[in-house]
Amino acid sequence: MTRTAPRLDPLEVRRTLRREGLRASHARSQNFLADPDVLQAILDLAEAGPGTRVLEIGPGLGILTGGLLQAGASVTAVELDIALTAYLRTQFAGPIDAGQLKLLEGDALDLQLPALVPSPYRVVANLPYHITSPILHRLLGGTPQPDRLVLMVQAEVAERIAAPAGRMSYLSVFVQFHASMRVALAVPREAFEPAPKVSSAVVVLEPHDQPPLPARREPALWGLVQSGFRERRKMLRNVLARQLHEGEDGASGPLVGQVRVDAALAAAGIAGDRRPQTLSVGDWLRLLEALA
Repeated sequence: MTRTAPRLDPLEVRRTLRREGLRASHARSQNFLADPDVLQAILDLAEAGPGTRVLEIGPGLGILTGGLLQAGASVTAVELDIALTAYLRTQFAGPIDAGQLKLLEGDALDLQLPALVPSPYRVVANLPYHITSPILHRLLGGTPQPDRLVLMVQAEVAERIAAPAGRMSYLSVFVQFHASMRVALAVPREAFEPAPKVSSAVVVLEPHDQPPLPARREPALWGLVQSGFRERRKMLRNVLARQLHEGEDGASGPLVGQVRVDAALAAAGIAGDRRPQTLSVGDWLRLLEALA
Protein backbone atom coordinates (compact mmCIF):
# COMPACT_ATOMS: atom_id res chain seq x y z
CA MET A 1 0.00 0.00 0.00
CA THR A 2 1.38 3.41 -0.99
CA ARG A 3 1.67 5.83 1.91
CA THR A 4 0.89 9.53 1.80
CA ALA A 5 3.84 11.76 0.91
CA PRO A 6 5.18 13.89 3.77
CA ARG A 7 3.61 17.31 4.24
CA LEU A 8 5.93 20.09 3.16
CA ASP A 9 7.26 21.95 6.15
CA PRO A 10 10.52 21.49 8.09
CA LEU A 11 8.81 19.98 11.16
CA GLU A 12 6.99 17.31 9.19
CA VAL A 13 10.13 16.46 7.22
CA ARG A 14 11.96 15.97 10.54
CA ARG A 15 9.13 13.76 11.79
CA THR A 16 9.27 11.69 8.60
CA LEU A 17 13.00 11.20 8.93
CA ARG A 18 12.64 10.08 12.58
CA ARG A 19 9.70 7.82 11.86
CA GLU A 20 11.49 6.06 9.02
CA GLY A 21 14.84 5.85 10.80
CA LEU A 22 16.45 8.11 8.21
CA ARG A 23 18.90 10.94 8.56
CA ALA A 24 20.32 13.61 6.28
CA SER A 25 23.91 12.81 5.35
CA HIS A 26 26.22 15.80 5.65
CA ALA A 27 28.87 13.99 3.60
CA ARG A 28 26.39 13.68 0.72
CA SER A 29 25.09 17.24 1.11
CA GLN A 30 21.56 15.99 1.73
CA ASN A 31 19.09 18.81 2.37
CA PHE A 32 15.44 17.94 1.79
CA LEU A 33 13.06 20.44 0.20
CA ALA A 34 10.50 21.62 2.75
CA ASP A 35 8.77 24.56 1.07
CA PRO A 36 5.55 24.01 -0.93
CA ASP A 37 5.94 27.26 -2.88
CA VAL A 38 9.41 26.31 -4.08
CA LEU A 39 8.15 22.84 -4.99
CA GLN A 40 5.33 24.28 -7.07
CA ALA A 41 7.70 26.73 -8.76
CA ILE A 42 10.00 23.88 -9.80
CA LEU A 43 7.08 21.83 -11.12
CA ASP A 44 5.82 24.83 -13.09
CA LEU A 45 9.27 25.38 -14.60
CA ALA A 46 9.60 21.70 -15.51
CA GLU A 47 6.28 21.81 -17.41
CA ALA A 48 6.05 18.04 -17.05
CA GLY A 49 2.65 16.53 -17.81
CA PRO A 50 1.20 13.25 -19.09
CA GLY A 51 3.65 11.65 -21.48
CA THR A 52 6.64 13.71 -20.35
CA ARG A 53 9.71 11.62 -19.56
CA VAL A 54 11.74 12.97 -16.65
CA LEU A 55 15.13 12.01 -15.25
CA GLU A 56 15.38 12.93 -11.57
CA ILE A 57 18.77 12.82 -9.88
CA GLY A 58 18.75 12.45 -6.10
CA PRO A 59 15.02 12.17 -5.29
CA GLY A 60 15.69 12.06 -1.53
CA LEU A 61 12.34 11.79 0.26
CA GLY A 62 10.47 11.92 -3.03
CA ILE A 63 9.07 15.44 -2.65
CA LEU A 64 9.68 16.37 -6.29
CA THR A 65 9.06 12.81 -7.40
CA GLY A 66 5.54 12.86 -6.01
CA GLY A 67 4.74 16.17 -7.68
CA LEU A 68 6.02 14.94 -11.05
CA LEU A 69 4.06 11.70 -10.79
CA GLN A 70 0.91 13.56 -9.78
CA ALA A 71 1.31 15.69 -12.92
CA GLY A 72 1.33 12.49 -14.98
CA ALA A 73 5.01 12.42 -15.91
CA SER A 74 6.95 9.20 -16.34
CA VAL A 75 9.93 9.41 -13.97
CA THR A 76 13.29 7.66 -13.84
CA ALA A 77 14.91 8.49 -10.49
CA VAL A 78 18.52 7.78 -9.48
CA GLU A 79 19.25 7.63 -5.74
CA LEU A 80 22.61 6.82 -4.16
CA ASP A 81 21.45 6.41 -0.55
CA ILE A 82 20.44 2.80 0.15
CA ALA A 83 18.10 3.71 3.03
CA LEU A 84 16.34 6.40 1.00
CA THR A 85 15.96 4.02 -1.93
CA ALA A 86 14.25 1.48 0.35
CA TYR A 87 11.95 4.22 1.66
CA LEU A 88 11.07 5.36 -1.86
CA ARG A 89 10.28 1.81 -2.99
CA THR A 90 7.64 1.64 -0.26
CA GLN A 91 6.49 5.22 -0.63
CA PHE A 92 5.89 4.85 -4.38
CA ALA A 93 5.08 1.16 -4.65
CA GLY A 94 1.99 1.90 -6.75
CA PRO A 95 3.69 4.03 -9.45
CA ILE A 96 6.62 1.58 -9.55
CA ASP A 97 4.29 -1.38 -10.11
CA ALA A 98 2.39 0.61 -12.74
CA GLY A 99 5.61 1.42 -14.61
CA GLN A 100 5.25 5.19 -14.10
CA LEU A 101 8.31 5.33 -11.84
CA LYS A 102 11.61 3.57 -12.43
CA LEU A 103 13.85 3.78 -9.36
CA LEU A 104 17.57 3.14 -9.79
CA GLU A 105 19.91 2.71 -6.86
CA GLY A 106 23.40 3.93 -7.66
CA ASP A 107 25.77 6.83 -8.14
CA ALA A 108 24.67 9.17 -10.94
CA LEU A 109 28.35 9.84 -11.67
CA ASP A 110 28.85 6.16 -12.54
CA LEU A 111 25.91 5.98 -14.96
CA GLN A 112 25.49 6.93 -18.60
CA LEU A 113 22.74 9.40 -17.75
CA PRO A 114 21.57 10.26 -21.30
CA ALA A 115 21.02 6.54 -21.94
CA LEU A 116 18.67 6.04 -18.97
CA VAL A 117 15.61 7.72 -20.50
CA PRO A 118 14.39 7.62 -24.10
CA SER A 119 14.51 10.97 -25.87
CA PRO A 120 12.91 13.46 -25.61
CA TYR A 121 13.29 13.82 -21.87
CA ARG A 122 13.74 16.46 -19.19
CA VAL A 123 15.91 16.60 -16.10
CA VAL A 124 14.73 17.78 -12.69
CA ALA A 125 17.21 17.62 -9.84
CA ASN A 126 18.40 19.10 -6.56
CA LEU A 127 22.15 18.84 -7.12
CA PRO A 128 24.75 18.89 -4.33
CA TYR A 129 27.57 21.35 -4.94
CA HIS A 130 30.30 18.75 -5.40
CA ILE A 131 28.57 16.93 -8.29
CA THR A 132 27.03 19.89 -10.15
CA SER A 133 29.86 20.36 -12.64
CA PRO A 134 30.37 16.67 -13.55
CA ILE A 135 26.60 16.14 -13.88
CA LEU A 136 26.31 19.13 -16.22
CA HIS A 137 29.19 17.78 -18.31
CA ARG A 138 27.53 14.37 -18.60
CA LEU A 139 24.10 15.72 -19.50
CA LEU A 140 25.10 18.54 -21.85
CA GLY A 141 28.17 16.86 -23.31
CA GLY A 142 26.45 13.54 -23.95
CA THR A 143 23.78 12.45 -26.40
CA PRO A 144 20.88 12.58 -26.53
CA GLN A 145 20.70 15.84 -24.60
CA PRO A 146 17.62 16.60 -22.49
CA ASP A 147 15.35 19.25 -23.97
CA ARG A 148 15.15 21.07 -20.62
CA LEU A 149 16.96 20.96 -17.29
CA VAL A 150 15.46 22.43 -14.12
CA LEU A 151 18.13 22.27 -11.45
CA MET A 152 18.36 23.35 -7.84
CA VAL A 153 21.98 24.37 -7.24
CA GLN A 154 23.93 26.52 -4.82
CA ALA A 155 23.39 30.21 -5.54
CA GLU A 156 27.12 30.62 -6.09
CA VAL A 157 27.09 27.91 -8.76
CA ALA A 158 24.08 29.49 -10.46
CA GLU A 159 25.97 32.79 -10.64
CA ARG A 160 29.02 31.04 -12.07
CA ILE A 161 27.25 29.29 -14.92
CA ALA A 162 25.17 32.39 -15.75
CA ALA A 163 28.17 34.74 -15.61
CA PRO A 164 28.58 37.32 -18.37
CA ALA A 165 31.85 38.01 -20.18
CA GLY A 166 34.15 39.54 -17.60
CA ARG A 167 33.36 36.91 -14.97
CA MET A 168 33.40 33.76 -17.09
CA SER A 169 34.90 30.43 -16.04
CA TYR A 170 35.48 27.18 -17.89
CA LEU A 171 32.14 25.92 -16.53
CA SER A 172 30.18 28.97 -17.70
CA VAL A 173 31.73 28.74 -21.19
CA PHE A 174 30.84 25.03 -21.34
CA VAL A 175 27.23 25.51 -20.20
CA GLN A 176 26.54 28.58 -22.33
CA PHE A 177 28.07 26.87 -25.38
CA HIS A 178 25.54 24.06 -25.05
CA ALA A 179 22.43 25.81 -23.74
CA SER A 180 20.57 29.00 -23.06
CA MET A 181 20.06 29.45 -19.35
CA ARG A 182 18.45 31.65 -16.76
CA VAL A 183 18.32 31.84 -13.00
CA ALA A 184 14.60 31.41 -12.43
CA LEU A 185 14.26 31.46 -8.65
CA ALA A 186 16.27 32.39 -5.56
CA VAL A 187 15.74 29.85 -2.78
CA PRO A 188 16.48 30.71 0.86
CA ARG A 189 18.18 28.35 3.28
CA GLU A 190 14.93 27.98 5.23
CA ALA A 191 13.34 26.13 2.31
CA PHE A 192 15.28 22.99 3.28
CA GLU A 193 15.48 20.61 6.20
CA PRO A 194 18.12 20.63 7.50
CA ALA A 195 18.85 24.20 6.42
CA PRO A 196 22.16 24.40 4.51
CA LYS A 197 24.77 27.04 5.26
CA VAL A 198 24.29 28.74 1.87
CA SER A 199 21.40 29.91 -0.29
CA SER A 200 20.31 28.09 -3.42
CA ALA A 201 18.78 28.93 -6.77
CA VAL A 202 16.77 27.17 -9.45
CA VAL A 203 18.23 27.42 -12.95
CA VAL A 204 16.58 26.48 -16.22
CA LEU A 205 18.74 25.29 -19.11
CA GLU A 206 17.47 24.64 -22.62
CA PRO A 207 20.04 23.07 -24.98
CA HIS A 208 20.43 24.74 -28.36
CA ASP A 209 18.64 23.11 -31.29
CA GLN A 210 21.81 23.36 -33.36
CA PRO A 211 25.25 23.24 -31.70
CA PRO A 212 27.46 26.22 -32.59
CA LEU A 213 30.29 23.87 -33.59
CA PRO A 214 30.46 20.38 -35.15
CA ALA A 215 30.97 17.69 -32.51
CA ARG A 216 34.31 16.66 -34.06
CA ARG A 217 35.69 20.15 -33.35
CA GLU A 218 34.63 20.28 -29.70
CA PRO A 219 37.78 18.63 -28.27
CA ALA A 220 39.87 21.38 -29.87
CA LEU A 221 37.60 24.07 -28.41
CA TRP A 222 37.73 22.66 -24.88
CA GLY A 223 41.50 22.21 -25.15
CA LEU A 224 41.78 25.87 -26.07
CA VAL A 225 39.47 27.06 -23.28
CA GLN A 226 41.17 24.88 -20.67
CA SER A 227 44.55 26.21 -21.74
CA GLY A 228 43.32 29.78 -21.30
CA PHE A 229 41.89 29.21 -17.84
CA ARG A 230 44.99 27.52 -16.46
CA GLU A 231 46.26 31.03 -15.72
CA ARG A 232 43.08 33.04 -15.56
CA ARG A 233 44.69 36.17 -14.10
CA LYS A 234 47.32 36.46 -16.83
CA MET A 235 47.14 38.11 -20.25
CA LEU A 236 45.68 35.76 -22.82
CA ARG A 237 48.54 36.09 -25.32
CA ASN A 238 51.05 35.00 -22.68
CA VAL A 239 48.87 32.23 -21.22
CA LEU A 240 48.19 30.58 -24.58
CA ALA A 241 51.81 30.82 -25.66
CA ARG A 242 52.76 28.93 -22.48
CA GLN A 243 49.84 26.49 -22.29
CA LEU A 244 48.37 25.74 -25.72
CA HIS A 245 49.82 22.78 -27.58
CA GLU A 246 49.28 21.43 -31.07
CA GLY A 247 46.84 18.52 -31.30
CA GLU A 248 43.11 17.85 -31.19
CA ASP A 249 42.77 18.53 -27.47
CA GLY A 250 45.26 21.39 -27.16
CA ALA A 251 47.37 19.31 -24.77
CA SER A 252 49.57 17.13 -26.98
CA GLY A 253 52.41 18.01 -29.32
CA PRO A 254 54.62 21.09 -29.31
CA LEU A 255 53.46 24.50 -28.12
CA VAL A 256 51.57 26.56 -30.67
CA GLY A 257 53.98 29.44 -30.03
CA GLN A 258 53.81 33.19 -29.50
CA VAL A 259 53.79 34.20 -33.17
CA ARG A 260 50.83 32.02 -34.05
CA VAL A 261 48.94 32.99 -30.89
CA ASP A 262 49.38 36.71 -31.60
CA ALA A 263 48.31 36.29 -35.21
CA ALA A 264 45.20 34.32 -34.20
CA LEU A 265 44.20 36.87 -31.56
CA ALA A 266 44.55 39.67 -34.09
CA ALA A 267 42.52 37.76 -36.69
CA ALA A 268 39.78 37.11 -34.12
CA GLY A 269 39.70 40.76 -33.06
CA ILE A 270 40.72 39.97 -29.48
CA ALA A 271 43.27 42.15 -27.70
CA GLY A 272 46.17 40.09 -26.44
CA ASP A 273 46.16 41.77 -23.02
CA ARG A 274 42.65 40.56 -22.17
CA ARG A 275 42.17 37.96 -19.45
CA PRO A 276 40.48 34.60 -20.18
CA GLN A 277 37.41 35.41 -18.04
CA THR A 278 36.60 38.39 -20.30
CA LEU A 279 35.99 36.22 -23.38
CA SER A 280 32.47 35.21 -24.36
CA VAL A 281 31.59 31.90 -26.02
CA GLY A 282 31.60 33.72 -29.37
CA ASP A 283 35.11 35.04 -28.68
CA TRP A 284 36.44 31.54 -28.02
CA LEU A 285 34.81 30.23 -31.20
CA ARG A 286 36.38 33.01 -33.31
CA LEU A 287 39.76 32.35 -31.72
CA LEU A 288 39.49 28.64 -32.43
CA GLU A 289 38.67 29.39 -36.07
CA ALA A 290 41.65 31.76 -36.32
CA LEU A 291 44.01 29.16 -34.83
CA ALA A 292 42.76 26.53 -37.26
